[in-house]
Amino acid sequence: MTHRRTVLAGALGAATLASLAPATAASAHGAARGSLVLVGGSLAEDNTAVYGEIIRRAGGARARIGVITAASVPPSQDPDAGTPDASNSEANGAYYADLLRAHGAGQATWIPIDLDHIADADSPALAAQVDQMTGFFFGGGDQFRYITTLLHGDAHTDSLVLAAIRRRHARGAVIAGSSAGAQIHQGRDMVTGGESYNALRDGSLPGYFDDPDTSGYWPAGGFGFLTSGLLDTHFTAYGRLGRAITLARTTGHHRVFGLDPNTALIVDAPRSPDEHARVVGEGGISVLDLRDGIRWSYLTEGFRYLPGAWRALAPQRLRPLRPRPDAASVPPSADIFGDDVASGLALALAASRAERATGVTRQDDPRFTVELVKSRRFAAYTADGSTAESFLDLTVRIR
Repeated sequence: MTHRRTVLAGALGAATLASLAPATAASAHGAARGSLVLVGGSLAEDNTAVYGEIIRRAGGARARIGVITAASVPPSQDPDAGTPDASNSEANGAYYADLLRAHGAGQATWIPIDLDHIADADSPALAAQVDQMTGFFFGGGDQFRYITTLLHGDAHTDSLVLAAIRRRHARGAVIAGSSAGAQIHQGRDMVTGGESYNALRDGSLPGYFDDPDTSGYWPAGGFGFLTSGLLDTHFTAYGRLGRAITLARTTGHHRVFGLDPNTALIVDAPRSPDEHARVVGEGGISVLDLRDGIRWSYLTEGFRYLPGAWRALAPQRLRPLRPRPDAASVPPSADIFGDDVASGLALALAASRAERATGVTRQDDPRFTVELVKSRRFAAYTADGSTAESFLDLTVRIR
């Protein structure tokens, strides 16, 4: 499988790399008034629904949005810096700021913090500027760069800029992010990389690893704006079902939110008893429930989710799916963790009369078998009457 994880560039202090203690002040905050718009990556320029949600929640034409792209390499590490092919913190910051303004934001400003300017995260002047903003957008790259630039090493405490972002969120500012920019907002045990097969074979290991196949996680976690479940991005597109299940089992979490590309999980009242979420975008949000075995629900556009009740509510545009009489079985998969394979198998099963479907890993030392089984509470939903678009409570068994 193609390696997609960007290896962290630049030197990291030994103290930072050694920070494996559980999060303290940075993730122990109470409920906030601001909402979260968490995107699974690959946010398209023309995704007016998601950009519209961000901008509306930030104040529309009066919005003042700060763009943070510290997950990107700095210009000093980008061989294409200064050219149209540039992909670094500064270039990506300008890209997102332009897009947010094009979609209607009154102001969108890059916050110049990256691996070359870590000290600026504790600039009182920059923190004061941030303290006037009504929303924040975090770009993609490597989420561990956010740990390195916006938190203080072993202490895992907020820099002045992150503290200002947290204050603004508590007063109603929206926090949004895509890919690594979404991943960083979870609490403890944030994933740092890895592939599903390696996770099942070797387990999830605490730390940050240069080998992109190693399933790693950071016990101290990210910024802690979402604590009702683990987060994983590019979820079905990159076959991350196995690594998410392994990480949740290893760390004792009972819920995972798997975010698809170009799709947002919009969370209101995060970290409160009233927390509720909605799905917006072209893909889906996977919710893994590990309280008793593993149950997988796949929620698409318009679904609402109530974390406190562990309940998903289907939108009116969808109706329950009655499987076709001629769809009695589902062909097995020979590469269950390939791109989009597990979700494709699950949706095929949802549209069929079959009770189960199986897939195996393409690797055979050892080979794992994944079995998907319709539980008693299983339900599938359709928009066109024949194709499964979403489902609830599909049991997952791995051996």
